[in-house]
Amino acid sequence: MLRAGEAVRRVPTKLMAGARRSAREPGKSDPIDALSVARAALREPNLPTARLDGVERELRLLVDYRDVLISDRTGHQSRLRWFLVELGIPEPPARKLTMQVVLAGVDLQLVGRTEPCARVARDLVARISEMTRAIDDLARQIGELTETLAPSLLDLFGCGSLTAAKIVAETAGIGRFRSRAAFAAHNGTAPIPVWSGNLVRHRLSRGGNRQLNAALHRIAITQLRCPSLGQAYVAKRLAAGDTKTEAIRALRRRLSDEVFRRLQADEAARAATECVARAAA
Repeated sequence: MLRAGEAVRRVPTKLMAGARRSAREPGKSDPIDALSVARAALREPNLPTARLDGVERELRLLVDYRDVLISDRTGHQSRLRWFLVELGIPEPPARKLTMQVVLAGVDLQLVGRTEPCARVARDLVARISEMTRAIDDLARQIGELTETLAPSLLDLFGCGSLTAAKIVAETAGIGRFRSRAAFAAHNGTAPIPVWSGNLVRHRLSRGGNRQLNAALHRIAITQLRCPSLGQAYVAKRLAAGDTKTEAIRALRRRLSDEVFRRLQADEAARAATECVARAAA
C-alpha cells in the first residue's frame, strides 16, 4: 500500500507490454503485470516520478470524494425522477434537483402520500439534500486550499477553483515534467503527427491523463464564450483556415503551456515561502 509522501513511478502500458513480450510471459494476471511493470521500471531509469503529499494530497482526497458524492447524487436523482413519474408528480426541470427550494417543493407534494413509492421518494429527497450540502461544503474547502496552492493558476481566465484543484491534484507536482512539451504529452494536448510525403497533418491524441485534458477543455470553452485572448486566438486560427475543432485543439495546447508556466510559478512561490519559514524557525 502506498503511504503519503512516497514516490510513484508511472510506467506506460507500452513499456509494460514490451517487457512482457521480451520475457515470453504468456497470459495476463496481477502477478504477471506486476513483474512486467517492475522489469520496465528497472530498464527505464528516467521514468517520471509523481509525489503527492501534504496539502496537495488533502486537495486530491477532497476532489476525489466530491466526485464520488456527485456521482452518487446523480444516481439518487435519476431514481427520484422515476418515482415522481409513477406517483403522478410533475418532474422538476432538468438540473434543478440540486436546489434546496426545488427539493422542498417536491417533499411538500409527497406529504400525506403513504404508498411505498412516496416513502422511498421522501427518503431520496432527504439523501439528495444532505449530499448537496456536503458537496457545497467540499467545494468551499477545495476553493480555500486552491487559493493557497495555486493563486497564479486561479488568475488564468476561465479557470475556476474546482478546475484548478483538479489540475493540481492530477498533475501531482509540476516539477516532475522536464518541459512544457512533456506536460502536454502527459495531458493529451500534444498533437500526434501522421503525415506522409507532402501531406502534413496531425491527429488528436487519445492518450494522456483525460482528467487533465477535460480540465483544459473547460478552460478553453470558457475563454471561447467570452471576450479573451483565447477567443481572439481561435478567431485567428479560423481565419487561417482551421476548422473550429482544430482551432479549439490548438487553444488547448496553448493553455497547457500557460498552465505549465503558472504551476511552476506557484510551486516556486511555495518553495520560497517554506524556505523563509524554516529559516525563521
